[in-house]
Amino acid sequence: MSLSTSNFYKFTLFESLSPDVIEKIEQNHKLQTFKNNQPLFLEGVYPTGVFCIHSGKVKVFSLGETGKEQIIRIASEGDVVGFRAIFSEEPFKLSATAIEKCEISFLKLDFFNELVHSNPLLMQSILKEISKEVGERAVAIKTMAQKSVKERLAVILLVLEDIYKEDMINLTREDLANFVGTATETTIRLLKDFKDKGYIEIHGRKIKIIDSNGIYRETGY
Repeated sequence: MSLSTSNFYKFTLFESLSPDVIEKIEQNHKLQTFKNNQPLFLEGVYPTGVFCIHSGKVKVFSLGETGKEQIIRIASEGDVVGFRAIFSEEPFKLSATAIEKCEISFLKLDFFNELVHSNPLLMQSILKEISKEVGERAVAIKTMAQKSVKERLAVILLVLEDIYKEDMINLTREDLANFVGTATETTIRLLKDFKDKGYIEIHGRKIKIIDSNGIYRETGY
C-alpha cells in the first residue's frame, strides 16, 4: 500500500515541515498493518523507532504489579507514538497495542533522530507536544483522583466521544474499565445506568452517545 506525501501533513508533529522533508519521510517509512491486540511496543524494551498512525486506534497503557492494565490514552489517526522514550534514551515506560485493525508507518530510530537534528521546527513540535501531554496528564491525575467511579466513567466517555468523533465508541468492557480504573463489572453496571437515563445506546460492545450534556452532568464539574 502506498501513501501520498500529503498523508504525513495530518500528523501534528510534521505539519510545519517543508514539502522536501515530508517527501523524505515518504521515502523512508515502512507501512505496516497491525491486527487487533497486536503490540507496537512493550514496556521495558528499548525503542527502535516511532509509529505514525494513519488509521485505527491504539491503547497506550502501563501494567500494575498484578498485571492489570491502566490505559493512559487512546491514540488514533494523526498521532505519533513511541518518540518520548527516544529522547530519554531509556526503555519504554508504557506499552502500546492496537485495539482494532490499524495502518501505521514505522520510522526507524536513526532516520527519526536525523530528522529531528536537521529540522529545528520538528524539535519545537516535539517539545510542545511533550509539554502539553505532561500538563494534561498532571491535571487528569489530580482530577480523576478526586472523582467517583461514575464521574470518571462520564469523563472517559466524553474523551472517547472526541476520539471516535462520528463513529460509535468501540472498546471492550475490560479496556473501558482499565481506562476508567475500575472493575469490569462496575463499568457494565454504570453503563446500564447511563443507558437507562437515556445518555447512551449500547450495540454489542459499541457505545453511541446520544446525550453528551447528560453525561457531562455526571462528571461532577
